[in-house]
Amino acid sequence: LARGELRLRVGPYIYRMQSNLKPVAQGLTTLYADFPIADTGEFVDFDVALVQRGLRQKLNHRCEFLFDRQNPFETIATEQSYAFMEWGMNWCVSLHSNEYLKLHAAVVARNGRGVIMPGVPGAGKSTLCAALALRGWRVLSDEHALIPPGSTDLVPLCRPVSLKNESIDAIRAFSSKCVLGPTSRNTHKGVVAHMKADLCADSHATDTVRAHAMVFPQYDPQAPQQLAPRAKTASFILAAYHSFNYSLMGEAGFDAMQHLLDNVHCYDLTYHDLNWAVDAMQQVLE
Repeated sequence: LARGELRLRVGPYIYRMQSNLKPVAQGLTTLYADFPIADTGEFVDFDVALVQRGLRQKLNHRCEFLFDRQNPFETIATEQSYAFMEWGMNWCVSLHSNEYLKLHAAVVARNGRGVIMPGVPGAGKSTLCAALALRGWRVLSDEHALIPPGSTDLVPLCRPVSLKNESIDAIRAFSSKCVLGPTSRNTHKGVVAHMKADLCADSHATDTVRAHAMVFPQYDPQAPQQLAPRAKTASFILAAYHSFNYSLMGEAGFDAMQHLLDNVHCYDLTYHDLNWAVDAMQQVLE
């Protein structure tokens, strides 16, 4: 890792990783131990590093994220280094990879059928994604739904699930099987920890999965729990809002989104009990 020779295969991409920070090494050891390693001669899609450079950074407990040896962001506190490595890896896909229609969504699957779960921060998509993983669902992604235009295929991009604040304790209480990486405190999102998500035998399979449904989750401790059909038109508008590159793709993005929404079932899911929500997601498949 320190030499920059760790090449992780993540879905269709290869990340070349470098870091001289203990939390990053600990996090990768805990959460990526079962990920396939790419050969040295294979093409690297994203060259990333989370490093502490120079005496000033060391004395100030700061570090920086590098992409292709350049620093696109300001330095960050070393105690937040692991969370920032994960965010930086997400940023690589968010900024690039425009051969796909990309939605900001968790993607899970069971019995060969995929469910896309778009959501704004705080909607509870990652918490539900983690709970489903711990109940035998396959996690294709916690962050990106990648859909080749003109299809309903979902490209697997399995990585750890990001949990924040109260969600961390909620998932710990939900299952003793959850494995968490380093805790990053005082981030702009509060306390952050990532959960190991490659819990199925086919977690790192690269074949696409057909999308069966789009579910818009909303955690609300005060509202009645319900799973309700959602109109396709309203779903189109909200899915476009949650897309990283819908506008960038122009007409091709409109056509890709229309084809996707024409071929999936759409639902609103309001929940405050994870066990109930997992059962509701099973109803979506059935």
